[in-house]
Amino acid sequence: MAPEAGHRVTAEREGTAMADGIVTGFDGSARSGAAVDWAAAEAARRGVPLRVVHAWPWLGQADGDGPAAAPRRGALRELDGVADRLRSAHPGLDVVTEAVADDPADALLARAAGHRLVVLGSRGLGGFAGLLVGSVGLAVAARSTTPVVLVRDGAPANGADGADEGADRPEVVVGVAGGSSAAVLEFAFAEAELRGARVRAVHGWEAVPFWTAAGWVPPQEDVELRGAGIRDGLLQVLAPLRAAHPGVEAVVETRTGGAAPALVAASARADLVVVGRREHRLGTRLGAVAHAAVHHCTAPVAVVPHG
Repeated sequence: MAPEAGHRVTAEREGTAMADGIVTGFDGSARSGAAVDWAAAEAARRGVPLRVVHAWPWLGQADGDGPAAAPRRGALRELDGVADRLRSAHPGLDVVTEAVADDPADALLARAAGHRLVVLGSRGLGGFAGLLVGSVGLAVAARSTTPVVLVRDGAPANGADGADEGADRPEVVVGVAGGSSAAVLEFAFAEAELRGARVRAVHGWEAVPFWTAAGWVPPQEDVELRGAGIRDGLLQVLAPLRAAHPGVEAVVETRTGGAAPALVAASARADLVVVGRREHRLGTRLGAVAHAAVHHCTAPVAVVPHG
């Protein structure tokens, strides 16, 4: 039996329930644990609260000692341990934990409004109820009005403010085209500024049109000329962002072979990959490039909604 409309069974523990922080989901799996750790480091970097949410499908009355209350009791025990670990790793971090009997995606979407980020694991089976974290992450990323970061288990740890001595400078990789959203580019530059990172704006394009199957291949000099023109156009797109963030180095990278493969290839050295999701009036979905990034990029992927 599903809960009646508006019915929620929640238990909130400790911390200060505040908006303008970061929301993350935890289900007991290793991948959701990696996402929680990433979210905690980001909350500490920004000096904002972290809300850790565990949600499970409503099975009936969740209070008391009956079988339906078992998921809640297990969630609270796990969340207490998570909160203690995060506070130890990040002294002074304000951590709020919440256990809620509700559809996981719906619960996270309801709590996303007014927050800066939602951070979720990108793959894995949930430890409590066998929930597929990947399906929850995709559903939230496709519907949220707040940027959603999907983190894989084993993804690169959050870079410190600036690179470690002797290490490569951290990078924020963003997919860019002539019609790129200003909101997506601003998000990428702001994240780079926060991290002391450079922005790598990546554009993939098809050097050989489909009609070359008939046997005609353009001269290499024509391909290079077209690539140079694309690069000049991208530099114009980035000019206002570079002016607004003068301390952020920005480089443009063009690759032949299509947008999605170019972004995935560039993600190998990224601390964060940023893609956009156009908000549709009818239906909610990720575009082809965002979908490919979420499934194949090795770095955490931020999906930024825009009009």
